[in-house]
Amino acid sequence: MRAIVTLARIVRAAVNPKTRAAMLGGLAAYERTPAAECPCCGFHGHFEQFGLANRPGALCPGCGSLERHRLLQLAHDASFVSFSGKSILHFAAETAISSLIRGSKPARYLTADIQPDRCDIALNIEAIDQPDASFDVVVCSHVLEHVDDAKALREIFRILRPSGYLVAMIPIIEGWTETFEDPSKVTPEDRKLYFGQNDHVRWYGADCRERVRAVGFDLDEFIALGPDSVRYGLLRGETVFRATKPAAN
Repeated sequence: MRAIVTLARIVRAAVNPKTRAAMLGGLAAYERTPAAECPCCGFHGHFEQFGLANRPGALCPGCGSLERHRLLQLAHDASFVSFSGKSILHFAAETAISSLIRGSKPARYLTADIQPDRCDIALNIEAIDQPDASFDVVVCSHVLEHVDDAKALREIFRILRPSGYLVAMIPIIEGWTETFEDPSKVTPEDRKLYFGQNDHVRWYGADCRERVRAVGFDLDEFIALGPDSVRYGLLRGETVFRATKPAAN
């Protein structure tokens, strides 16, 4: 609370009226956001703004988790997904999810990215340089909207062992029956305008499920209901998808 009061005094002392108005608006949004609880670290209080649209109540000050990280934590706590004793490949690893996985004591854990300085192993998700049936779990949180997902899903299916699964989270508009993508939108400005971020190539609609099943996966979903959405500061309707490779006959 003392930090908030101090910030308020600094803001009120700002000389530029536009700057002062913007900062006060952000402070007001912070104060309006109800206190929530982080299932990742146990923090209880007001979450902070985050993202291109400055989502109020998105960022946990205790551990830095966002809404999707907290939802995955709840899915793990409910045994919807499990990482213990498994061989795991994690694309575009985020700290909160890495902490969850490492804390689960996997048998093997590799982070992967197209940029070699960001991971344990540099891999192209559209052409994964790993043997067939070599992992129990692949984790992709907000990755598939950046890439050719048909290629990526086929490659993930290939490297998963029978009964292994993909844990995926994506931006999705459930009211759209069809995924929106347009290969003519190639500039960062167009992609931000049409797809919500300058490096996205689509907005998923409800048919994302058919895209996953078409590869051969069985699909299950985890979603938090209203009370937990309020309690843990979640995005309403966000989903954890578990796409399982069928067991060998």
